[in-house]
Amino acid sequence: MTRPEKHDFPVVQARHFLEPGPIVLVSSHHAGKSNIMTLGWHSILAFAPSLVGCMISSGNHSFEMIRQSGECVINLPTVELADTVSRIGNCTGSTIDKFAEFGLTAKPAQMVSAPLIDECFASFECKLYDDAMVPNYNYFIFEIVKAHVADGPEHPKTMHYMGDGEFMIAGDVIERKELFTKVS
Repeated sequence: MTRPEKHDFPVVQARHFLEPGPIVLVSSHHAGKSNIMTLGWHSILAFAPSLVGCMISSGNHSFEMIRQSGECVINLPTVELADTVSRIGNCTGSTIDKFAEFGLTAKPAQMVSAPLIDECFASFECKLYDDAMVPNYNYFIFEIVKAHVADGPEHPKTMHYMGDGEFMIAGDVIERKELFTKVS
C-alpha cells in the first residue's frame, strides 16, 4: 500500500474532500408558492426510520418555507442537469419562480405538499422529524416518508460539490460485498 506525501492544507477548504454526498435539489411549498434550492450539506442519519439531516442556511429563501411547512422533497439530479443545478443555486426564489425559469416540471407528491422535480433521477418526500438543532445550526432532520426512483441506470451519474464551482461526477463502481458481514 502506498503512503501519499501530505502537506498542510487550509482547514476552510476541507470541504473539497469531505462533502457528504451528491448535490440535491430541495423543493418546498408554503403559502401557495413552491421553490427549489441546491443543497450539498446533507447526510443519512438512520435507516429505520429513514432519517436524513440537512443544513439549510437561514439566509436561503427555502429556509422559512421548509420551517413553516415542516416538509420538503429531496430530488437527486444527474450530470445532465449540471448547468441548471448551478444556476438554481445562484439565484433566489424570492424574486423568481425557479420551476418556470429553469423549465423544470413540478409533479405532485403523494405525502407532502412540496412538488417532485420530474426531471430528477429520484425524489424523496420528507417530513420534519426533529428541529432541535435548527435554532443554533440551521440543521433539519427529516424522515423520508416516500421514495420515487427511476428504473435505471443502476448507478446514475450524480454530482458531488467540491466548492468554488467545481463538481466531481460519480464514477466507477467497485464491489467488495464479500468483505461485509450481514447484521441480523
